[in-house]
Amino acid sequence: MTRPTHDWIPERHLGVAATLSHADDLIGQVGDLLFDYQAQPGGTFTLRELPAGSVSRTEVVYVAPIPRKVSLLVADALVALRAALEHTLFAEVEFLEGGQLDKRAAKLVEIPASDTYKKFDEWLRKRAKNGPPSLRAGSELVRRIENLQPFQRVNEPHSHPLARLTLHTNHAKHRTPAITAVRLAAMYRDDQLPRSMRDLPARPEEPIRVGDVIAETPLGTQVPVTLFPTVGINRPGTDRWPVLMTELDEISWWIRTQAVPRLIAGGDLPEPALPTRYEISVGQEDERAAIAAGSTISASERHKQRLGAAIARPGLIDLIGQIEGAPSAADITAWTEQLTDEEVLERMSRLRMTFTYEPKILLRNAEVVAGLRDEVLSFAFDDDPAEAQ
Repeated sequence: MTRPTHDWIPERHLGVAATLSHADDLIGQVGDLLFDYQAQPGGTFTLRELPAGSVSRTEVVYVAPIPRKVSLLVADALVALRAALEHTLFAEVEFLEGGQLDKRAAKLVEIPASDTYKKFDEWLRKRAKNGPPSLRAGSELVRRIENLQPFQRVNEPHSHPLARLTLHTNHAKHRTPAITAVRLAAMYRDDQLPRSMRDLPARPEEPIRVGDVIAETPLGTQVPVTLFPTVGINRPGTDRWPVLMTELDEISWWIRTQAVPRLIAGGDLPEPALPTRYEISVGQEDERAAIAAGSTISASERHKQRLGAAIARPGLIDLIGQIEGAPSAADITAWTEQLTDEEVLERMSRLRMTFTYEPKILLRNAEVVAGLRDEVLSFAFDDDPAEAQ
C-alpha cells in the first residue's frame, strides 16, 4: 500500500506544512508546561474553610503562578499559525503574478480579517490601484479569501477562528504576550455525581483570584467536591477566558484543515489533509513522503490524553487492587506505568458508568476489572525471572 503524497500541494506551498508542524511543536511545549504546572504537588490553588455566620465558605487563599514561558510560547504558536496563512497567500500571489512583486504591491499582500462585508470591500478598494491584479475584486484568489472571512459566520463573527487569531497576534505583537490565568472549569459534589460533564452548571469564565469564594455549606457540614481547574487565555479586549489549549486547538485546526487548503486549492477540501506535524528537525530528501508519514494527532489532543491518563492511572490501581486475587500494589503500578497514555485510556473506556446501580453493568464492570487483574498478573509473571522458572 502506497502512502498518500499530497499531490494537491504545489511545490511552492510545501513549506507551509513545516510551518504548521512548528506551530504544533510549540503548542506541544505549552502542553508540557501546563501538565507539569497542573500536576504539581499541592495543585494550582489552595483553599480553606472560613466560618461566616451559619455557613462555611470555601475561599481561595493561594494561586500558584503560571510559568512566564507559557505566555511566550502561546504567542509564538499563534504567530506561527498566522504566518502559515500569510506565507501561503504571498506564495500564491507571486505565482499568479509570474514572479517577484515590486515593493509597493508586496506591502499590500496580507490576509484580512473582516467581520463585515463593508470592511472587506474597503480592503479590496485599497488594492484596486497599486495591489497585484490577483488581489483585485473578481479574482479567484479574492473569492477564496472572502470565503475565509469572519463575516461568513453571521451570528458571531468575532468568534470565528480568523478573528480570534488576528486578535491574539495583534495584541501579542503590539501590547503583551498572551495573558493566561487559572480558571475553575467545573465542580460537582461527590454525592451528586453528574451523568456527564455536559450536565454540570456553567461556571463563570473568569480567573480564580485570592479571596474568591467558590462554595458555601451549612456550618459543621462536610461536603466533598471534585474540582476541575484549568488554565484560560484572555481574548484581548474582552472578558472571555476560554480554556487555553482549546483555544489553540480550535484555531490551529481551522488553519490546517480549512484555511490553508482552501487558499491553495479552492473549492472542495482536498485530501489527504495536512498532518499536524512531521519530522522537520532533519533535512528531508523527499519532503512529500515525510509529510505523508506525519502524525494526525494534534498537540492539544496529546495533552488531553496525557491529563486523562494521569487521572486514570491511580483509578486503575485502586480498582484492580480491591478485587479478589489482586496482585501487589507495586505490580499494578509497574503495569500501569509501562502502558502508553492511549492504552491506559482504552482500558478505562472498557468500564461503563452506572448511576442506578444496574446489575448488568455492575457485573460487566466486575468482569472487566477481573480481566485487567489477569493482565497485570501476566505482566508480573513475565517480568519476574524467578516466577518464569
